[in-house]
Amino acid sequence: MKDWINLLRVYQYIKNLFIFLPLFFAHEIMRVELLARAGLAFVAFSMAASAVYIFNDLHDLEEDRHHPRKKDRPLAAGRIAGPPARAVMTALFLGGFVIVSFLGREAFFLTLVYVLINAGYTLKWKQVAIIDIFIIALGFVLRIFVGGAVTDVTIYPWIVIMTFFLALFLALAKRRDDLLILENGNARPRRSLGGYNVFFVQSSMVVMAAVIIVAYTMYTLSPEIMAKFHTDRLYLTTVFVLMGLLRYLQLTFVKNDSGSPTAILLRDPMIQGAVLGWILAFVFFIYL
Repeated sequence: MKDWINLLRVYQYIKNLFIFLPLFFAHEIMRVELLARAGLAFVAFSMAASAVYIFNDLHDLEEDRHHPRKKDRPLAAGRIAGPPARAVMTALFLGGFVIVSFLGREAFFLTLVYVLINAGYTLKWKQVAIIDIFIIALGFVLRIFVGGAVTDVTIYPWIVIMTFFLALFLALAKRRDDLLILENGNARPRRSLGGYNVFFVQSSMVVMAAVIIVAYTMYTLSPEIMAKFHTDRLYLTTVFVLMGLLRYLQLTFVKNDSGSPTAILLRDPMIQGAVLGWILAFVFFIYL
């Protein structure tokens, strides 16, 4: 059972919580019927995402066997065979799309786009520098749009912009980790890594972090947002955003630990504290 959970990357489902962000920022998170629709979308999208992960592992089987971390994945390690993995992948694809089909054509189409671009990523685009990280970032943005589609709430451009920049920041950190592994001779080279080096990636991460801080600060000080939430104190939540970004930069540049953003979130107390502090502060200012 543990191997199957790892194969489905259940711990990665935390990314799919972005589906709930439109409700949260629209001040509608307490509406049970909308929350239920977002919950169904979360389940459907998680099933489709797990199918994508299995497809990726099947395609990259030989490459993963020569990677210091990925060699322990169930398929690469031989603990799960190809045929049952393909059967589960197919069932997850079908199940996810059946569920999302009940939530509207727009949500169905957006989920299909997510699957198709990730299939393209696995087969070709992850070998193309810059394009690879943009596709990763686009996946997060699609989650936002799925959440907006199933709940029919307004998606503000600020949310899309900050989500995209944050995803780029995290993808760049992952590429830095890949470069360090490659420099140590512990993995087969991927063609896209030829378009990166540590200096470029680190410089880009610093740029992205600065852009995120500026964009978020402008968001909290926007007259439109202050009028919508009836508060001019949202700028105070910037401290948690800054704390989280600086801690992630510290983990990346000082600790050389940036291989899995999800794993970092699940184990690092300071990152967890920054995220929880931001949520509680935001809830306090707009809901209480």
